[in-house]
Amino acid sequence: MNGTDIIPAIAGDGSLYPVEKMQAHIDGVLHLAVSVFVFDGDLLLIQQRAAGKYHCPGLWANSCCTHPYWNETLEMSAARRLRQELGFTLPLTRHATVEYNAPVGRGLREHERVTFFRAQADRRRLEIMPAPAEVAAVEWIDRADLRREALERPEIFAPWLRIYLDLFPMLEFGPGEPIPQ
Repeated sequence: MNGTDIIPAIAGDGSLYPVEKMQAHIDGVLHLAVSVFVFDGDLLLIQQRAAGKYHCPGLWANSCCTHPYWNETLEMSAARRLRQELGFTLPLTRHATVEYNAPVGRGLREHERVTFFRAQADRRRLEIMPAPAEVAAVEWIDRADLRREALERPEIFAPWLRIYLDLFPMLEFGPGEPIPQ
């Protein structure tokens, strides 16, 4: 086990305690997470998860998501994962936080308190360099088309993205908090 295997879980009193990432998913422990959404106007950058991922391999998800390392801020975690998975950085804005609990296959559960981060990009100038161990493919998709496709073909989308689309049908999270660079 190393520092990247330990994530912040949330106790009943709201305090944080360290837990091994895989154990959190086996036991369905409530833990912190971040989800990043990169937009160019009404287009959202989505990714297809790599075939080797330990859960939801091959499914389409939002731009990127992760769990913060123990003692890592949510903001640092979101920026880190954008760079690790897609090979670029952008200014991020912090938005809503929601909780969900969903099976993600292979006997695992995501029970997350997830904070959304949003970034704006010009897709014609953005150089995307997906990490092959994390991302099989990327695509820009119109929000309305994404919603329609998720309703028609839910089996190709990660459970959390379907939940987010139920909560925020057009992925509008309300006013955000710019993150200092």
